[in-house]
Amino acid sequence: MLQTGKTDSQRVEFGKRIRKLRRDKGWTLAQVAQLSGLAVSTISKAERGIIALTYDRLAQLANGLGADMAAFFDARGTRFEDGAFAVARKAEFSRQETNNHVYEMLFPELRQKAMIPVMGTLKAHDILDFEEFVRHPGQEFLVVLEGAVTVHLEGRDPVVLQQGDSIYFDSSRGHLYASSGETDARILVVCAGQR
Repeated sequence: MLQTGKTDSQRVEFGKRIRKLRRDKGWTLAQVAQLSGLAVSTISKAERGIIALTYDRLAQLANGLGADMAAFFDARGTRFEDGAFAVARKAEFSRQETNNHVYEMLFPELRQKAMIPVMGTLKAHDILDFEEFVRHPGQEFLVVLEGAVTVHLEGRDPVVLQQGDSIYFDSSRGHLYASSGETDARILVVCAGQR
């Protein structure tokens, strides 16, 4: 787990990238709020590094800004071209930490990927620690690398996944992941159908 000071500085740098993308377009916070569906206060707090956005809110913000989500994780970037390939070595990722998750965005330097691969840690929490279901366009794949995970899908009974188990679902359905035990769980998630 990261020390708080390092997490805070990463969140501030993340916020600076969001602010730069907005200012490069010449847009106000209110304009981005209207385009993304997020509250002005949410965007402002994210830009100042006060809060970290969850994946669904990052997707909303990227859509509103007309930006590739990877640009939030890495200011540099090149388009992924046909016939290209990329290798990510262990610990080569950009990190974003929320109260419930640690996101490790793989290949943040590549723009316009057909899939968004994210490694992560689900902090050991009770489902009550989550405010609401997450939903975003596309499809989602999750595999449990370590520990056990309970996947809550809106309108369905929870599904418990053990190490090596996986699930594939329509991510526009409300969903939550939570560590099933008293320890953190490691996962790999791949989202497709949005950039």
